[in-house]
Formats: sequence, C-alpha cells, structure tokens
Amino acid sequence: LELNYTQISEFHLLGVSKDPRWQPILFGLFFSMYLVTVLGNLLIILATISDSHLHTPMYFFLSNLSFVDICFNSTTVPKMLLNIQTGSKAIKYEGCIMQIFFFILFGVLDNFLLTVMAYDRYVAICHPLRYTAIMSHHLCGFLMALRLSFCTDLEIPHFFCELNQVVLLACSDTFANDMVMYFAAGLLFCGPLFAILCSYCKIVSSIRAISSAQGKYKAFSACASHLLVVSLFYCTCVGVYFSSSATHNSHSSGIASVMYSVVTPMLNPFIYSLRNKDIMGTLRRLFRGNP
Repeated sequence: LELNYTQISEFHLLGVSKDPRWQPILFGLFFSMYLVTVLGNLLIILATISDSHLHTPMYFFLSNLSFVDICFNSTTVPKMLLNIQTGSKAIKYEGCIMQIFFFILFGVLDNFLLTVMAYDRYVAICHPLRYTAIMSHHLCGFLMALRLSFCTDLEIPHFFCELNQVVLLACSDTFANDMVMYFAAGLLFCGPLFAILCSYCKIVSSIRAISSAQGKYKAFSACASHLLVVSLFYCTCVGVYFSSSATHNSHSSGIASVMYSVVTPMLNPFIYSLRNKDIMGTLRRLFRGNP
C-alpha cells in the first residue's frame, strides 16, 4: 500500500459551517462572545486588584482563572474571526502547532485552577477556623507533539487546530501519539477531576453535619458558582475527547469544542460575579469613580 506523503506547509480550517450565508452571522456571534469574554474577565481582574477586601485566596484564584480564560479564548477565536473576515481557511503548519501548544497549556492551567478553587472551598467550609493559616500567600503562589507525516488531505473540520483532529489527518503510524494523548488526558484530566470530587465529598459531608437550614444554604451557595463552571468545562471536554461518537462526528465535536473553549470562558464572569456581592459592590464603586 502506497501512501501519498507530502511536505506540508499549511492546513485548512473548515470552521463551524461551510455555508457562506452563515459566515456574517457567525462572525458577529463569535466576535460578540469574544468581546464579552475579554471585558467580563478584565472587570473581575480589575475589581480584585483595586479592592483590598478582595485580596483573599478565593479572589486570587478567581482573578488568575479570568486571566487564563482570556488567554484560552484568544488562542482560537481571533484566528477564526480573521479566517471568516478574509475568506481564507489556511493556517500555517507552524501556526497550527503553536495553536495546539497554547490551547493545551491554557486548558491545563484552567483545569488546575478549577481544582485549586475546589480545594479552597473545601478548606473554607470544612476548616473555617484554620482557613487563613492553611491558605497562606506562600501556598497560593505554589499552587499556582510528536512528529507526524501527513497525506494530501489537510482539511481540519474544526475552527481551530484541535489536536485529535490533526492526528486523524496523519498517514503515518499514530500509536505513539495516541498513547501520549491518552496518558496526558488521564494525568491532566482525570487527576484534577478526582481531586475536585474528593473535595466536594468532604464538603457535602460537612454541610450535612450543619444543623440549621440557613447554614446549609449559605455553605452550598459558596460552592454553587464553582460547581456550575466545573460541570460546563468537564462535561463538554468529555463530549470531545472521551466519547467515541464525537470522535467520528466532527460536527458534534466542533459544537462541543465551542462550548468549552468559547462559551464557558464567556460565562465565567457572569457566574462568579452576579452571585457575588463583594465583586458587584466593587464594580459599582469603580463605575462611579470611587474605588
């Protein structure tokens, strides 16, 4: 069996839809979501920096999550918007590799920050009297591709260089690449997820021991925002990387990728700030010119 290998210089990103009638709508939609993501997360960072009352471990991790979300979103969306605007679907080979690297980097950072925030909630609820001693500044600071050969078919049915889709284009043996991806997924995905589940098992146990209904509600409210973000992030990631049907259905995989790479970073500022009186109060004072 002869395979048609070639020295490739670029890939072609097919995007969310091939229909040219949808391109202006998709551009407006994703541009709006990108602006909301950047501005919303910047407001959270600004609020936590400007108000000394928010210089606590919880808001330290939240501001770092906001920064990572901006970077995570900026890895893919600007290139997609440029492709829609210019009508070009091409991305250089080097640019594709860099996009994969930074997408994984900020995705892993996002993952670990959600894990650390779960630990922070565990300490705050299960060991409230020792919270300041355990979550010290020192501890907060501390917490803080193999080569392939490709054929002539270089079309990626995605709006960015998603690693799994790039590997599927290879003509060479991808066994080693698949093993690295599965090992990294197990280590970097399942490990933090296990830590989050352990933290919430302890939290649920502590909440059940609270006698008053008001106390239980207050403890649960402290975790609700984080639980919602974790659910959005992990459920969509599972849909992309661990579902066999998603692997073979590139359209479903693309929609799920939009959820965790674009929608979740956009929703984070709303989820964390609208339910948080401290951040909302700080933002009101900033808008009134009275930080």
